[in-house]
Amino acid sequence: MVASFRVSFMGGFFKFLGRGTLSFLSYLGQLADLVREMVVAACCGMPRLNLTGRQIVAVGFGSQTVVIVTGAFTGAVFAAQSYFKFSDLGLATGVGPVVSIAMCRELGPVLTGLMVAGRVGASMAAEIGTMKVTEQIDALRSMGVHPVDYLVMPRAIGTMISMPLLVAESIGFGLLASHVIVVYFFGVPSAWYDDQVVANTELEDISIGMIKGFAFGWLIVLISCNQGLRAKNGAVGVGQATTNAVVQSSLAILITNLFLSFILNYFFPLGSGNY
Repeated sequence: MVASFRVSFMGGFFKFLGRGTLSFLSYLGQLADLVREMVVAACCGMPRLNLTGRQIVAVGFGSQTVVIVTGAFTGAVFAAQSYFKFSDLGLATGVGPVVSIAMCRELGPVLTGLMVAGRVGASMAAEIGTMKVTEQIDALRSMGVHPVDYLVMPRAIGTMISMPLLVAESIGFGLLASHVIVVYFFGVPSAWYDDQVVANTELEDISIGMIKGFAFGWLIVLISCNQGLRAKNGAVGVGQATTNAVVQSSLAILITNLFLSFILNYFFPLGSGNY
């Protein structure tokens, strides 16, 4: 009986593992097919400047509030926690460089990506998914308009232009908030704090944040639009596509960030003057 249970359990486990692997490979195939269609649209389609401009406004300008708040409070709390520990070690003046490097290389791009994924990714999946289940996408095809060229490419271009700028904004407000906390609340001299931040923050650190922002924007568009284009089963399917878009985009950002950190650190290592 025990042996039969073990065989049944192992069989079920391997079936689950196999189904999961096949589903994941199928999902990667869907993304690859969408990338192929986007490349074809970029090479052969006409640029839709009006739609692209609207997406830049919707993604970039529309996300400013959440990005500013996220960046500012993240920089402030990270500076406070760093100061609490560094002051015990007699390294209070090292708070500035640590906050600056963390915001530029990790916290700024990652948190901006997660906020934009929740706000913009959900919107993209819901809009395109609604068009899919109401057969508006089929209507576009019947009029000779390619859905990827009309719906996906303007969102992709708008998001990838906006994301590096949003990351820069998040970093800037994070550093400003950390300056206020450390200088005005904890009494670290302003001139010393600013000098340490400038001396230990290099162009490579800022470049990493911009590159990550561009990559995260690509992931958000690719995953969210794919979910919208494959939505089905009416309103329930649109809701499920929206949820999947946010969850999958967030997970993709966190996982990709690890690999990007190793790769970019190889090309842009921390300078000898950095902490």
